[in-house]
Amino acid sequence: MIKAFITRLRQGYKTIGFPRTAAAPPERFRGLPNVNNHACAGGDCAACIAVCPTKAVSLDKGLCIDLGACIFCGACAKACPQGAIRFTPNHVLSARARHDLLCGENSMPAVKALSKDMLRIFGRSLKLRQVSAGGCNACEADINVLGTIVYDLGRFGVQIVASPRHADGLLITGPVTKNMQVALLKTYEAVPDPKIVVAVGACAINGGPFVNCTQHLHGVTEILPVDLFIPGCPPHPLTILDGILRLLGKIK
Repeated sequence: MIKAFITRLRQGYKTIGFPRTAAAPPERFRGLPNVNNHACAGGDCAACIAVCPTKAVSLDKGLCIDLGACIFCGACAKACPQGAIRFTPNHVLSARARHDLLCGENSMPAVKALSKDMLRIFGRSLKLRQVSAGGCNACEADINVLGTIVYDLGRFGVQIVASPRHADGLLITGPVTKNMQVALLKTYEAVPDPKIVVAVGACAINGGPFVNCTQHLHGVTEILPVDLFIPGCPPHPLTILDGILRLLGKIK
């Protein structure tokens, strides 16, 4: 026990200062894409559409990337000969509405905090039941990271709980396979009202890399109301933390 205390003292304070201080994602991190319609050749090129594995890129009303479908592979940016797409290190990606995840030249996602009545209930204490609805475990792993000393999700009053009956909402990952549909619905029904639903990752939002598979429901939006969409494949822990804190009004 004494050795553990000595080791802990030597380690020092490890928890990041976010959101009081700016976050610093790793150099290889691909965040919010920067879209330049002036540089885009439009339908005369369409190289970005051809290489996108999830059909997240469109040119219908100018160059646009659907962050809900995007897996942030960077293939579109590499394929564009004009350099009209560039991924930035901006980790702020979440949105309250599905259509707000459409990222064009002058648009970016935003999260409006819960209503005053909901914040009165959840603002200081939010318990979430995590449900893996057929995911690959990447999103689940990054959610687990939030419980480490580096991010310390509990300091904001947010905790992952084991039972839906002890929860205020669901944190859903995976494309919702048909085998998980009933289990997910029963878990949702077990959470007492009022409750919230958070879709984490491209799979839970739109099906992700499994978008063409017939054995899932292409995300949770087909069967449950979603209060917060957190894009990524998987989302960085900072992206998940940022989205939840904005929902709770702790980041303006």
